[in-house]
Parts: sequence; C-alpha cells; structure tokens
Amino acid sequence: MDTSLVVYIIIAVNAIVSYKGFNDTMFFRKYEFHIGSIRAGEQYRMFTSAFLHADLVHLVFNMLTLYFFAPVVVHYMGTAPFLLVYFASLICGSLLTLYFHKNDYSYRAIGASGAVTGVLYSAILLVPDMTLGLYFIIPVPAYIFGIGYLLYSIYGMKAKNDNIGHTAHFGGAIGGYIITLSRMPAMLYDNTLMVILLLIPIIILFVLQKSGKL
Repeated sequence: MDTSLVVYIIIAVNAIVSYKGFNDTMFFRKYEFHIGSIRAGEQYRMFTSAFLHADLVHLVFNMLTLYFFAPVVVHYMGTAPFLLVYFASLICGSLLTLYFHKNDYSYRAIGASGAVTGVLYSAILLVPDMTLGLYFIIPVPAYIFGIGYLLYSIYGMKAKNDNIGHTAHFGGAIGGYIITLSRMPAMLYDNTLMVILLLIPIIILFVLQKSGKL
C-alpha cells in the first residue's frame, strides 16, 4: 500500500470519528476514555478514545503533526513498522494514563495525542539532528525539542492545571521509543548518546512516580 495512502486513511478515520463525536454526545460519551467505565469492563475505550477529539483545533493540530512526522518514520522503517509505532503508542498512552489515574473514576480523556507523540518521538530518535520550529518560528534541534517536550509533560502531570492529556503524551513517547529501538537495535551502538539522552525524561518520570512526587 502506498505510504501516503496509509497516513491519509488514519487521518480520514480520525476526522470521520471525531466529526461524529462533535455532533453526537451519546456517541462521544460511549467511546471516550473514562476510568470508571474502563474499570467496569469497557476496555475498548482505551482504543476508541484515540479517534475522538475535543474540537476542530484539537483534531487539526494532531493530524498536522502526524502528517509532517509520519513520512520520516516510514522512510527509515517502512509502512508496517510505522503502523506498529502508531498503534503501539496509542495503547501505551492509554495504559500509562490508566496506571496514573486508576483511582480517579471520573477521569476522562480523548484524542490521538498518544499515538501521534509516539510517531513524533520515533522520528526524533531516527533523525535527532533535524530542526523543528518551536511555535513554528524558533528553530530547535529535534532531540532538544523531544527532551523538553517530555519534561514539560512531567510538569503538566504534576501541576494538573490544564485539560491536556500529558500522561497519554508521555506514554505514547515511551511506545515510540521502545518500538523504534526494537526495530532498529543498531541505533544503540551507532547513536548511543542520543538514545541515552532521549531516555532521560522517561527515567525521571518513573523515579518521580516511585518516590511519590507525581
């Protein structure tokens, strides 16, 4: 299957499901990520919630990020591994969210951010020296952006002062990191420094969680 077609299909499914959710509250509530419902047996929400979005801006931002970074992953790893990164990151984002919020039965979340962040982190791991535009203006090396993004996600998880699913972002990044290295283990030797640098925020997260500071 053509690479661009695969990405377009994912974007189309997100758009169609999200549009349905925009206009059908019952549909939205049935398929969103909701801790109480998941713990009551509706585990499908951990997957379906990743195709719902809060509004058009949320949807467009996620899909644009996917559109720009998916080709990097496909170029270096192939279409099937890209799909593995996307869907494994989606599940990792949901699992980490469930782990951190398992006792908050009212916690809700939606969006493809976990999957998209996994693709983003995979692309950064593959091409750490590419330049990204912070706020679409300030040029920043990809690995600096990746590390800073996850450190900000940790801050967001601690502060809990917005409606952003920082935990899903982080879980997705972990998924993208693990799948990419499992598919391309030579990176451990060829680019050891970057592999270690991009691992640091992940270690920090679990150290903070273990010490009860999250």
